[in-house]
Amino acid sequence: MFFLMRCLHHPDQDKARDANRPAHRAWVQSGGDGAAVVLIGSALLDGTGASIGNFGVLEAADLAHARAFAEGDPFNRAGIVASIELTPLPDTFQAHRISEPMTARS
Repeated sequence: MFFLMRCLHHPDQDKARDANRPAHRAWVQSGGDGAAVVLIGSALLDGTGASIGNFGVLEAADLAHARAFAEGDPFNRAGIVASIELTPLPDTFQAHRISEPMTARS
């Protein structure tokens, strides 16, 4: 199954994001220790270009695995994340159009 993950961050988290970014990137690359495959993701910005969160398109066995990935992210564990939204994507989602997933498939 595919999910759109949207994580909104608490305000003024630039320093905390910088400190946790290497661990966050390692988490994404590992797929949260195998909980999900991250097809694509990036920062979310507000109208002024300031970072307000992150998003990702995940492939996971089910909602519980997608949630385990999102909640285990170092950004979330560090208290940076204010809210996590996980939205199932339809069976017609064209994941094959994303040529280089951010998580290596095993």
